[in-house]
Amino acid sequence: MSSTQRPRTLAEALRARGDDALRALLQARPDLLNPVPNDLTQLATRAGTRASVVRALERLDRFTLQTAEALAIAPDDCTYETLRGLMRGDDAEATDAALPHAVDTLRGLALLWGDERLRLIRTARDLLAPAAGAPSPTGLGPTVSEATAAVPHAAGQGRMSPGRLQQLLADAGLPPTHDPVSAVASLTELFQDRERLGAVLAEAPEQAAAVLARLTWGPPYGEVTDVTATQAHIRWLLDRALLLPSGPKNVVLPREVALHLRGGRAHRDTEPTPPPVTPTPHDPQAVDGTAAGQAFAAVRTTEELLKHLELNSPPVLRAGGLSVRDLKRIAATLDVPENLAAFWLELAYAAGLLATDGELDEAYAPTPAYDDWLRLPTQERWTALATAWLAATRTSGLVGGKDAKGRALAALGPELDRSLAPEVRRRVLELLAGLPGGASATPDALLERVRWERPLRGNAGPDSLRADLVRWTVTEAELLGLTGRGALAEHARRLLEAGTPVEAAAATLAPLLPAPLDHVLLQADLTAIAPGPLQPHLAETLNVLADIESKGGATVYRFTPGSVRRALDAGRTAAELHEFLAAHSRTPVPQPLTYLIDDVARRHGRLRVGAASAYVRCDDDALLSELLADRRAAGLGLRRLAPTVLAAQSDPSALLEKLRAMGFAPAAESADGDVLITRADARRTPPRSAPTPVNDGPPTPAATLLGAAVRAIRAGDRASTAVHRPTVPAPATNGLPRSAAAETLATMQAAVLTGESVWIGYVNADGAASQRVIGPVRVEGGFVTAYDHTAEEVRTFALHRITGVAELADDPA
Repeated sequence: MSSTQRPRTLAEALRARGDDALRALLQARPDLLNPVPNDLTQLATRAGTRASVVRALERLDRFTLQTAEALAIAPDDCTYETLRGLMRGDDAEATDAALPHAVDTLRGLALLWGDERLRLIRTARDLLAPAAGAPSPTGLGPTVSEATAAVPHAAGQGRMSPGRLQQLLADAGLPPTHDPVSAVASLTELFQDRERLGAVLAEAPEQAAAVLARLTWGPPYGEVTDVTATQAHIRWLLDRALLLPSGPKNVVLPREVALHLRGGRAHRDTEPTPPPVTPTPHDPQAVDGTAAGQAFAAVRTTEELLKHLELNSPPVLRAGGLSVRDLKRIAATLDVPENLAAFWLELAYAAGLLATDGELDEAYAPTPAYDDWLRLPTQERWTALATAWLAATRTSGLVGGKDAKGRALAALGPELDRSLAPEVRRRVLELLAGLPGGASATPDALLERVRWERPLRGNAGPDSLRADLVRWTVTEAELLGLTGRGALAEHARRLLEAGTPVEAAAATLAPLLPAPLDHVLLQADLTAIAPGPLQPHLAETLNVLADIESKGGATVYRFTPGSVRRALDAGRTAAELHEFLAAHSRTPVPQPLTYLIDDVARRHGRLRVGAASAYVRCDDDALLSELLADRRAAGLGLRRLAPTVLAAQSDPSALLEKLRAMGFAPAAESADGDVLITRADARRTPPRSAPTPVNDGPPTPAATLLGAAVRAIRAGDRASTAVHRPTVPAPATNGLPRSAAAETLATMQAAVLTGESVWIGYVNADGAASQRVIGPVRVEGGFVTAYDHTAEEVRTFALHRITGVAELADDPA
């Protein structure tokens, strides 16, 4: 194509682009690569499909989208100056500065082509332009031609009658015409003449002018009692076609009239610059310290959650997910509201630490990956959680809401994936990263900025999914320790930086984390205070020996007879417990705690419960007599079999629970008479992988794939547009060359001898047809070995799959 020749189609415009521009297009619209187009014509066709255009429009910022909306109501061959007039705003300087970039963006996305004459592709125009029954986002309605042709008029449904059109010409002071087409053209010409239309409007009654003012900026439709018998000022507007009927009780303001009243502007307000995100300064060190504390708490909460689930595996609902009752129990265990319990559950699930066990009675339990996670340093455990949250499409904020069928959405259940979530999370954090160090921003300011950048993505209302995602992101980032006091922490910045390994974020976080302690402070009121995080082995033992009474900066543990018995049931002796407390307390062991342990240990195991159906054994027959006389034991069906043995009519586990509730300290025993250690088994699922995020489109292709795709498209385009010798029969209607088998073989053999390239049609094993330019090297055994210019590599082609061959007038190699 010569430099002075204008492209007539999008395919020709793409053909004039360089490889870098094609790569940028395919990177911005990766759906065009699935599969790789055969040539540029196919690429242009695919770029104009409705689904692909909708996806591309969703990626536009507000000003670029406003530019596309203006082009949609402009003439087909719109000049830049015409577009500039449509985009005039209050800030003309900012609009003029931003408009070239918006046009280049549309052109780069193949939504627009042409240089001197700008042409929005037809699909985008159909999506953005006003329809006969619906205005465009600009607030404009249909043109005079569209309104008179497609909108029902007062007399009935269908096109406006020729007589009515002639009457409109007469009322407007225009000469009559011979057909409806020329009548509409005459009215359109009048409305596009600013001086003549201005003169008509200058004569409008005051009430008529007020009606036009209300409809000018949209919506352009109004309701009247009856189009055929309406008020005088409405009748005046209808007679001059300044309003046109759009139904028996509706009128519409033609687009040409609205543009005149707007002074030629397509939008009331253009937004060439993004809304600012005003920073609120904080001390960066305080921000990092606060975020580090939250990061540590996030790791501890996740660990506490999974320790609870390994002993108390909740069942999976039939429809999937966790029941409301189980969610409440977990919330009580973590001492958090139910919505936060759902967040921690979904976070553990997204990180691959929690899954279903796949058993017949399916339940949730930690995965084997949880054990590997526990062995990592705290900072690396945090990066595993944070990276999983950033990429997850599952959205815990939806838990408790309703799906499309009105069913409640359960934690860990289906229907929680939202493909928009990772994009919003990352963008909110990137906006915070763009502020000065230690600065925060309000959620409303962040939401306004995100709305400007993607006005069509995730809806735009105040209660839209995107608005919820922004609010949830701000809350969840603070819970996870990515932010502190609303500002992005330094370790979170490392996590967001492209090309930076997650180890950098872990290394930045590590010095800020509190060092695990190897001691507690024992109090005389049977409590122990942990002034900070405890070493794992100390925390694990203390969780068995005592109950957690309160959490926070310091954790308070309380020793009770039940907690001490729990430690004894787990196999610890009284001497071991005394030794443990003395070794890990910075204060002397209080005497009441020593007495408590000795007293529980003295009574522990005096009663023995085993399986007969069940029995109670005790060397002290007086204690058994006391038990038989106790009214609370009436429901156990106890009967003395021997001085030291009682039989019971309940199972051993129920018998143990009842006796403990009565204040005794029984121990279970085995068939050999030994005390059973009742340490609960930790459940694990079979190996499970983390859930795959649900994306709404193909991922951004790698640079290698982009380069190969561009080469393949170029080669295919060269094959489809190559000039072949006139002696070869014309290609078939599907674009593939056709030739007899003998002629194909002869042409291939001749190309091997001469070293020339040829054009072939080829059908692969899957039945997919393509055109290729190849340089044959060898023909034998029913196969052709050739250099494939499309793939830029040597390949083997089966002769029987070649539909035909044509010699090229010019060798593309």
